[in-house]
Amino acid sequence: MGIPVKLEVFEGPLDLLLHLIDKNKIDIYDIPIVEITNQYMEYIRNMQREDLNVMSEFLVMAATLLDIKCRMLLPKEVTEDGEEEDPRQELVEQLLQYKMYKYMAEELKDRQTDSDLVLYREPAVPEEVKEYVEPVDLDILLGDLTLARLNAVFQDVMKRQVDKIDPVRSKFGKIEKEEVSLSDKFTYIHGYLKTHKRFGFRQLLEKQHSKMHVVVTFLAILEMMKLGEIRVEQDGTCQEIIIERTGNTDGDRDASERH
Repeated sequence: MGIPVKLEVFEGPLDLLLHLIDKNKIDIYDIPIVEITNQYMEYIRNMQREDLNVMSEFLVMAATLLDIKCRMLLPKEVTEDGEEEDPRQELVEQLLQYKMYKYMAEELKDRQTDSDLVLYREPAVPEEVKEYVEPVDLDILLGDLTLARLNAVFQDVMKRQVDKIDPVRSKFGKIEKEEVSLSDKFTYIHGYLKTHKRFGFRQLLEKQHSKMHVVVTFLAILEMMKLGEIRVEQDGTCQEIIIERTGNTDGDRDASERH
């Protein structure tokens, strides 16, 4: 009765070859092909596998080793450059590539194991902190811009609105009071801000249809500056006043909520 031998399980023929190289402390760039082939053949003779697909992979490698062994006994072939070809070169490259993939897989496995030891907790931020809004410093918001300069632009636009009026035709027809609400202008400016992140103060006022629209738009701009929804800047005296949204716009609000 024979003594049962328990064989190690390898993932493939390259895995077995690496095991034999490490076991015999062999330089992978200078493999003693005869010795390794004998040990490899001894292993597959002791293999008992029902999976013929796996067994066939080991047999293909065995045939490759025998082919290399035979080529090592023959005179070495010479390349066009006059260098001798090493029959083991292709096998060495395969082993090095497989060894690199194997080490990478082990590294990823170690990282996965380490990640299982990391615990996370959901953020527990108090509602008071979430609802906190940083106060707006009007001095920093306005910078060197003065209300006098804003008023000068406002008066200039108002004068242009007067110049647009036909002195004769304006007296025709029925004169009715134009109703312009502050909340409507807030809605208009919020919509304008969605498509214009930066624009000129004069540009906005000149788009208005009448004096009343200009006045209410001007009031809405002042209120939005106060709330920090827009930032106003001017590069120098008599330069264009630029309006830029700050990202703190809350959307449409009713005029009663802003006072």
